[in-house]
Amino acid sequence: MSLPAGIDLHIPPSVVEALRVPEQEAAQTMHRELALALYQQGLLSLGKARELAELDKAAFSQLLGTRGIERHYGAEEAAEDLSYARAASAER
Repeated sequence: MSLPAGIDLHIPPSVVEALRVPEQEAAQTMHRELALALYQQGLLSLGKARELAELDKAAFSQLLGTRGIERHYGAEEAAEDLSYARAASAER
């Protein structure tokens, strides 16, 4: 089974210019906003939304809270948390 190809989105220059963020932050802002929207709609898991947003777990969770987006907690998130807890425990 092969992985699907990535998606390159074209954001028109006029849209990038209209963003109310410094130009060097435009791509990061677009990734973060897309990740938040897809997570809020249940289209991405927490882990994949964090990956798209390019944020660690704590930073993405804080951003969800700041935006008032409720955290979805299903089997995938439980498995991810359990894996994280096991890794942290093994480091001690």
